[in-house]
Amino acid sequence: MATINPYLNFNGNTEEAFLFYKSVFGGEFVSLQRYKEVPEMETEAKTNLTEDDREKIMHVSLPIGPNAILMGTDVLEAYGQTLTEGNNFSVAIGTDSEAEADKLFNGLSEGGTITMPLQKTFWGGYFGMFNDKFGIQWMVNYDHK
Repeated sequence: MATINPYLNFNGNTEEAFLFYKSVFGGEFVSLQRYKEVPEMETEAKTNLTEDDREKIMHVSLPIGPNAILMGTDVLEAYGQTLTEGNNFSVAIGTDSEAEADKLFNGLSEGGTITMPLQKTFWGGYFGMFNDKFGIQWMVNYDHK
């Protein structure tokens, strides 16, 4: 069965925001990765990042309840990303299998715009992103156990 969690986008202050959220919700970060720590970042894309961008948060996750995880990232202009009200969050779906990921991704993205096709990732996931035909941003992920 799929789970749904909010995924928040920030303009360079993800770390500050998530330290605040952690102070309110308690608990510990399950994941905190900076752009400089991403294996694929050894390519040309990484060389185009400023030292400040390399320190920004690529992904952070904080459990906020028994079935909810608050996640976030810094949006980087170096990657052509911009942050505007309305695109500062996504609905993140976690699935129990690649087949379920395919089904939900293909169904929800119909008539929309795929921004990253489903694919295996460096973190061991099967992940993709899209905007549905109503303009809502979605992320679908299956974590290989």
